Amino acid sequence: MSVLSLIQTAGTAVDPIAVVQSAAQQAQQQSQPGTFGAVSMVVVLTIASLLPAIILSCTCFVRFVVVLGFVRTGIGTPAAPPNQVLVGLALFMAVFTSAPIAIEMYEKGGRDYFAGKLDETQALEQATPPLRDFLLDRTAESDLELFYEFSGAPRPTSSADVPLRIAIPAFIVSELRTAFEIGLTILLPFLVIDLICAAVLTAMGMVMVPPATVALPIKLLVFVMVDGWHLVVQSLLRGATS
Repeated sequence: MSVLSLIQTAGTAVDPIAVVQSAAQQAQQQSQPGTFGAVSMVVVLTIASLLPAIILSCTCFVRFVVVLGFVRTGIGTPAAPPNQVLVGLALFMAVFTSAPIAIEMYEKGGRDYFAGKLDETQALEQATPPLRDFLLDRTAESDLELFYEFSGAPRPTSSADVPLRIAIPAFIVSELRTAFEIGLTILLPFLVIDLICAAVLTAMGMVMVPPATVALPIKLLVFVMVDGWHLVVQSLLRGATS
């Protein structure tokens, strides 16, 4: 109730209950459907605080950072590029590949929730299917079977019946397996160069020269000539988006 209304009703008998009811009605009329309430703000803050864990467990970040680490190990330069560069590159690659899924989740559940059309449970049910499909498309059946065996949950009849508490850890295990398979493929050419350099030095009688000293510039030369970083990133993005 405004100050002007209070002045106009001064000197008359005012029912306190009627005044409270009138003020509540005015506040309800002035409220917008998309206005953030207390619960909405709690949900937003919770998602923001869990965002690092979500990126680690629900995107291809693990695959990217592990493979990039294998590349650095294969080259033989433990400090170049530094960890911050590799983690930053893996992070933005993960955001890039997961952005369509996040947009789809927002359009199906988040938009209507923040507009006040859905409650928390309904919004979660609407937004879960795109994430579940993204995870299951990159998860091996053996990993799903592993977590179903230890959880004692009934076997699903379709992908829609797989809960996230099983899909997420199975996805992480599958990503680790894929990352190590890719890493092994990357390390083998560098291992061949190391063996060739060691054999040549031994044949020349230069057994006191560390093979890594000679192999490092050769590996760097080969890696730069084939544009190695471009090939690695291209392969990772193609594997994550296919």
